[in-house]
Parts: sequence; structure tokens; C-alpha cells
Amino acid sequence: MNLRSALLAVLPDEQRVVDGESVLDQHARDLTHHEPRRPDVVVFPESADEVARVLALASAERIAVVPFGAGTSLEGHVIPVVGGISLSLARMDRVVSLRPDELNATVQPGLTRLVLNAAAGEHGLFFPVDPGADASLGGMAATNASGTTTMRYGGMRRNVLALEVALTNGSIVRTGTRAAKSSAGYDLTSLFIGSEGTLGVITELTVRLYGIPEVVVAVRAAFATVDDACEAAAALVAAGVAVSRLELVDGPTLCAVNAYKGTAFLETATLFIEVEGTDEEVREACEAALAYEAEADPTRRTRLWEARHHVLFALLAAAPGRLHKATDVCVPVPALAEAIRHARAAIETRGLEASIVAHAGDGNYHVLFMLDPEDPSECEQAEELNAEIVEWALAHGGTCTGEHGIGMGKLGYLEREHGDLLPLMRGIKTLLDPAGILNPGKVFVPSA
Repeated sequence: MNLRSALLAVLPDEQRVVDGESVLDQHARDLTHHEPRRPDVVVFPESADEVARVLALASAERIAVVPFGAGTSLEGHVIPVVGGISLSLARMDRVVSLRPDELNATVQPGLTRLVLNAAAGEHGLFFPVDPGADASLGGMAATNASGTTTMRYGGMRRNVLALEVALTNGSIVRTGTRAAKSSAGYDLTSLFIGSEGTLGVITELTVRLYGIPEVVVAVRAAFATVDDACEAAAALVAAGVAVSRLELVDGPTLCAVNAYKGTAFLETATLFIEVEGTDEEVREACEAALAYEAEADPTRRTRLWEARHHVLFALLAAAPGRLHKATDVCVPVPALAEAIRHARAAIETRGLEASIVAHAGDGNYHVLFMLDPEDPSECEQAEELNAEIVEWALAHGGTCTGEHGIGMGKLGYLEREHGDLLPLMRGIKTLLDPAGILNPGKVFVPSA
């Protein structure tokens, strides 16, 4: 069977069924170290019906389909490891309906969060989930993305009210409603959120919106040690201060940021904090800080937060030709300081270079490696260290992934964390995708 010809029969537009080399290359990778793999063809649907028709064909012919949003995933989610169809949702990028009175909006999956916030901002509203990258909302739902604002607003599961999903049998289902809550049956909305494109393809989302806070203060507090910074973060969380962001960046990372951004931050453990109100309680919790800076002006506040949001770009600029790999464990907040101490000791024992950043308000931290792709031993050591960090987190009540998902990068860790639940998860996968065409090679280690 000629795959492109078969697809043109269900989506008769040669501009939207593409097998040119440059387009295949664009859909062969994400932002990380994972080995790229070209799809056989890239399809650009413009409606849920077109998505469903492509899935029905692929299921009948047992052809792999990998949904693709903005390509910003960090665990190889969008890499088509067995080829097949890369289903780009980039053209499904409309705000379908924005309802300020209901504090929600219905959007297509290819819409990015910054575009949504531009539209919501005209009504004094915003969408809070902020993973850093300008990711597509469908991709963010598929990976249950979170980020810097999670401690106050939660991740995608808390902020998606309803979904429209295309299934492999060619049908389209709708989960949830626009109501603020529901107790009607199983929570299938939450099932599809975080399923990483392995159960269905999200074709529409209804998301929560919030009023833009009247007073927001951004704070930068530098500390002598990571322990001091973690203690201040834990004190803020325990005190119930109205903090919406609470981010930790270590000294080596700020060194790279200073070089990249031309800033002059103290190159030591630093908390970047955002508080909705005054900063008096924050100042009190950060009494051990070496330096303390607060900004209420929106422009200067944005500039301050750029230092945190541009960490990955700074590290890439500091290590040209190297590939990015990040750990992603999450531990209870009181255990964060000890977790980071353990990670730093393990890094130094192996003689590796790595930076550490953390969403200190929820206990999610990342060890960031820039790996030499020509040095297998370096990559192997980073993988061993990742496994050690995961084991420590699981032993202390944590999880192997706080926000990046399993993808292909954490295959095996899901079994280590939830081995007793894998038969149930596989059963759900088989029910919704009996031919096994949706994003194969992700989430589960392939069955023998």
C-alpha cells in the first residue's frame, strides 16, 4: 500500500499530506537527546472529522500514528519510533469560544498558551498553566503539563473541564461539561489528560480561565546554599502565603543565564517568587537571603522571570553541539532539600557537570545535563544517575515524573512506581486502541 496515496483518499489535499524531507525532519524529534526518527508521512488535519478519518484508516491498516503539537516535549513523546504517520495538529489552532462570564474557553489543540492568553487578556483573564515553552494546549493536556504556577493553580488536570477526543475506530467522543464540577460517571476527562497520545487524539479542550491578579510582586532572593533556599521555600508553603510561583535555580545555572542574558545575578542558589499581594510575608520567610529584590512593575517583572524561563536556552547556548537531558522527579516539599543534596552528591561522585532547577513550591526538581552525543559513557552515566535519583524519590514518597511524562525516556520507571497497576493500564489501552497504533513505544515497555 502506498501510504500517502491512501491518506489522500481520505484527506484529498496534497498540501496537507506531506512526505518532503524537511517536513519529515521537523517531525522526527523533540527538544531533547532522544534519537530522532522520521515518520513516513506528515498529515495536517483541520477538523476533528479529518482526524477521525485518518485514525480509522490507520487502525484498519495497522499504521502507527503519533500526534504532534508544538514539538516541545521532553521525553520523546512526539518521536515516531516505528515510523508511520505524524499527525500534526498545528492547523487546528482556533479559539472556538471564549466565555468571560463562565471563566472558561473552548479551544482547538494546536492553539498555544500564549495565543490563548492574548485573547483572554482582553477580558482581564488568563490561563495559568505555564510549562515555560509556548506549548500547544493539546500537547499540554496530553502530557498533563504543569510548570511554574502549579503550586497555586495546579496542572492541566485541574484546569481542563471537558475534551473532545477522536478514537481509533473513527468515532468522536466528548467528556466533561462546562459546569464547574460533576459527579456523573467515571472521570474520562482525567483519563485522557496525561495519556500521552496513546488512548486517543484530543481535538478540542474546554479550559478554565482566571482573573488577572490586581497586584503581583516578583521577588528574587539569593541564598548562600541550596539548603537555605529550600528551607525558605518550605516555610512559604507551610505559611500559606499567596505565592503563585516559587522556583529554585542553582548557582551553575545562573552562571549560564548571566552569560546568555547579559544579567548580573549572584551566581548562587536563588528563589524566584511571585506573590499575589504584598511581599512582606515573603521578605520575612527569606530573612536568610544574601540579596533580595522585589518588582511590581509588569515590564521589570517579566524581565526578572525571563531568567527562569530561559534556563534551557541558556544551557544550550553554553554547550553548543550538546544534547539536553533532564530528570523530572517530584518529592514531598519537606524532602526537597535532602533530595537535591543527594542529587548533587551523586553528580559529583560521577564527575558529571549538571545544573539543578526546581519548582520548589511543589517539590518537583530537575537535574539538567548537556551531553556529548559522541561520548556513550557520558550518556550512560547520566542514565545511571537518573535511575538513582528516581529510586531515591520513590523511596521517599515521590514519583518518577512530576510533569514531563513517561514518553520513551522513562520506560521502565512506570513499572517501578506502579507495577501493580500496569495490567489495568494496559487493559485500558487495549480497549481504546486494540490495534496498538497510537504512539507505540511510549509509556509502556513493549510486551514480550
